[in-house]
Amino acid sequence: MKNVIWLVIGVAAGFVVAHEVNKTQQGKQFFTELDTKAREFGEAISEGYRQREAELHAALGDVADAVGDAPAPSAS
Repeated sequence: MKNVIWLVIGVAAGFVVAHEVNKTQQGKQFFTELDTKAREFGEAISEGYRQREAELHAALGDVADAVGDAPAPSAS
């Protein structure tokens, strides 16, 4: 429980410090650059996910076509 309290205190202190830093011109510039980089990173992750998903769907489609073309087992 003591660790949770310290975590909450640390997060609250971080928010206060970030708010105070954001009031300065350099702070605003820093957070603007940070926001831009974070958005670019998120977009890159999202694009990579979509590309990989398309690759997997194409691969599964090829497998489904191959299974569909296979001859049916004959009843003996």
